[in-house]
Amino acid sequence: MKKLFTIVVALAMTMTLLTASEAEKEKPKMAYQAVPMNKATLVQEGKEKSYCPVCGMTLPMFYKTNHAANHEGKEKQYCSIHCMVEDLELNGAKLSDMRVVDNKSLKLISVKDATYVVGSSKPGTMTMVSKYAFANGDDAKAFQSQNGGEIKNFDEVYAMVKSSLAKEKEMIAKNQAKMQMMGEKVYNKMCKKTDMKFTSTAQAKAYLVESGLCGNMKGKNLQAVGIYLSRR
Repeated sequence: MKKLFTIVVALAMTMTLLTASEAEKEKPKMAYQAVPMNKATLVQEGKEKSYCPVCGMTLPMFYKTNHAANHEGKEKQYCSIHCMVEDLELNGAKLSDMRVVDNKSLKLISVKDATYVVGSSKPGTMTMVSKYAFANGDDAKAFQSQNGGEIKNFDEVYAMVKSSLAKEKEMIAKNQAKMQMMGEKVYNKMCKKTDMKFTSTAQAKAYLVESGLCGNMKGKNLQAVGIYLSRR
């Protein structure tokens, strides 16, 4: 009887482990750029603090490419160096104290102290050419040895982004046009209606989250509806 009980317990434990393993497999894998919300340092304030002021993307989802800067006494945080350069070069933002996320510590550091790895096999944010920064040059080289890419400083990366800004904006515009169409369909199917007008995707997303207009919507659907509402 004791032997039978031991076998039953062992089988139950095996089934529990298998179930946990299957659940782990089904759990969606977090993208390389993303970190949990509690691991992200957000320096912006207000209802829109979690979103890029240029494209509206959720900052923790692209945290490892985040940049930040001071604009006339107000902190701004961007999903990528692309959006920071766009804000500076095309939107007339007056930026100072520019910072970037160190991929090792996940802390914001001065861009002047950062070593970038450009063109690695890891995905880019708002670009086809990825750009990840490190406070320590050895950490950058270790990342490069595993993922490829070139070592560059901030001035070199800035010049690269600036020269490709028009081409990348064209690519982004096409993607956002598709997202807008998707957002309209999702909005009509899943959301309560509003006549509110929004000046940015970030503003629209902040309103959707606060109001619960579309329930507990997140991720791609939230971004798509935010783009649609800010442009309709």
